Formats: sequence, structure tokens, C-alpha cells
Amino acid sequence: MSTVETEAFPAVPRFWLGTHQPSWLAHTDVPLCVSYRRLARRRTLPKALGPWMLDSGGFSELSLYGTWRTPADAYAEMVARCHQEVGRLEMVAPQDWMCEPEMIARTGLSVREHQERTVASVLELRAMLRGVRVIPVLQGWTHHQFLRCIDLYHEAGIDLTAEPVVGVGSICRRPNVVRVCLLLDDLARAGLRLHAFGFKITGLRLLAEVPCVSGGVVSADSLAWSVSGTHEPGCSPTHSHEGNCLRYALAWREQVAELLHAAGRAR
Repeated sequence: MSTVETEAFPAVPRFWLGTHQPSWLAHTDVPLCVSYRRLARRRTLPKALGPWMLDSGGFSELSLYGTWRTPADAYAEMVARCHQEVGRLEMVAPQDWMCEPEMIARTGLSVREHQERTVASVLELRAMLRGVRVIPVLQGWTHHQFLRCIDLYHEAGIDLTAEPVVGVGSICRRPNVVRVCLLLDDLARAGLRLHAFGFKITGLRLLAEVPCVSGGVVSADSLAWSVSGTHEPGCSPTHSHEGNCLRYALAWREQVAELLHAAGRAR
């Protein structure tokens, strides 16, 4: 395991390595973030060696179809199967609705409607699943919209301050990491323990240097290694590039861990 999960530097977020290769669950014990869309294609499922989280694949689903085509019961059935057959499943994203401007244009709905549907998915999946942590996810685009999303959860009977972790979506494609850090700081000041979906490594480093209050960002995931890996020559004759290479991904993750720890020690 990488040192990023040790208790020596508790302010450093737990880092989940994003992967589009579900088979890696059986080949490494580092925390992995795997998409539902990838797992749903498989007849047989791997047995997890380490902890992992399930991403809903919502950005791909909404980008392709402009709506969720996967029924909630089918999603829940796959989650239950993963819980039983794969094991070590620590948390599951709901069928959330991203709020980037291009996504709003794609669905034809408002940000408020995206938020309400995200909250409704959390309630629906929690009613169908037992023994599985379906995490609430905040969606929005402006600062105010994210804060309003907290109110929507409260109105639905979910106290986000009592949740072990609250996801923050629609942040991975934003170029200004400082603005995202300010948003995460405000959400942490509201008493939330946050998971940053796809947050940039530069932003995580900034948070490690000047940590959020109230626990702040407790975890984050990233698939950025795959993008950089496609520009690297393969490490073996079977690899045309490193965009699908487990060894490359683990080395990248170790570099991120060292970077975050160095930032945490420097503050």
C-alpha cells in the first residue's frame, strides 16, 4: 500500500486510483475507483484485493443519451452483485446528474432539476440497498448552487453533516483549481467531509498545503494517469502506449502520494 493511507499525515486526502480496467481489482490492493459502465459489461466479476469505490459513469451516460437510460433497479442490482461477489466495496455514487454548462445544454434541464434528480437517486438507491454506502453527491456549477444543494438534501431528510463522506461533482473539468478549493473550503466549513470526484492533482496539493477546516477533503479520485499514459511508449511489446498499464498507473499514483505528503509536511 502507498503511504498516502497511513495515519502519519491525516490531513492528506485518501487517494483512489481511477481505472477503466475492472480486472485490476484482482491485481492490486491500492484503493481503486471503477465505473459502473465498465463493470456492467462483464459476465464474471473479479475478487477485490483492496478497497474500492463505484463511480456511476453518469458523465458518459448523460453525454451519450441526454438522460439516464439505466433503470435504478438495474443499477441497484449490479451494486448488490458487486457487494457480494467482488467484495471490499466501500462506497457507491448515486445516479447523479452533472451540472457543467454543456451537460445542462445536453439534457435540456435546469441545474435545479439536475440537483433534485441527484438527491432523488440517493433516496431511491438507499431504499433498495442495505449494507452498501450510497454517498450523497453535491452537484452545481456556481458557488451558490452548491450551497443550495445542501439545502435540498436537508429538505429531503438527509443531514449531510452526519454523513461519513459527501461527494462533490462537476469539478473535474474546471481549469481554475483555486476557485474549486475555495468552494471545497466553504463546504467543509458547513461541517461536511468531502470526496472530490476527479479533482486535479494541483488542487489536491494546494489543499494539502493549506488544508480545509472541519476535516475538509478526506478523499479524492483521478484517472489522469491514463490521459498522460497514452502519450508514453509502451513498456512491453504488448503495450502500444501506457494508457492501460497497471504498472504505469501505480507508479503515477505513488508520485501523487509523495507529492501530497511533501505538501502536507511543508505546511
